[in-house]
Amino acid sequence: MSLTVVDNPITNHYLTILRSNQSNAETFRSAARRVSLSLVHEAAKGLVEETVEVETPLEGTTGTKIAQGIVAVPVLRSGLGMIDAVLALLPDVSVGYVGVARDEITIKPEEYYVKLPDMAGKKVLVLEPMLATGGSLSYAIQMIKNRGGADITAICVIAAPVGVDRVQREHPDVDLVIASIDRDLNDHYYIRPGLGDMGDRLFGTV
Repeated sequence: MSLTVVDNPITNHYLTILRSNQSNAETFRSAARRVSLSLVHEAAKGLVEETVEVETPLEGTTGTKIAQGIVAVPVLRSGLGMIDAVLALLPDVSVGYVGVARDEITIKPEEYYVKLPDMAGKKVLVLEPMLATGGSLSYAIQMIKNRGGADITAICVIAAPVGVDRVQREHPDVDLVIASIDRDLNDHYYIRPGLGDMGDRLFGTV
């Protein structure tokens, strides 16, 4: 299991736009896509490649292509804000969906929708922008494993240390790629300093 925090000027620039309460829905969605592109690039480093022969305008040479099936699984609903970046970089990807809501009283995850393709032998990218307590992501990962997923990387925009610790403890075989690990959670289990509610800001339901 690996933990990668993506720290570069481009990612940090768009992450700052996401954090700002002055960013409207259009600006927020655009920044979310750009941060996601950076994270997917990092997550793709472990993909299996194969060597191929190609002809340039001048001569023959060798290159590589991705030789592994890929499944993207956004955790509804905020994970939908990351799927365009995956499709832009990996157009042959299959897409599944996991709907997990957090009970505001018990803070436990509740499943409300699952639709997953065949994942045997494929790389699975789980898209969960906000890793707070870790309950929803851990639950989604377990559902994916129960349905045959094994080679799993979770991609998150922002995480709290407690959420990272939980996923590492419950799923030590899963890689994590994150743009920022923030300070902590507030009394309502929101990440601080964070960026607010990702889903509400993406879809204008603040």
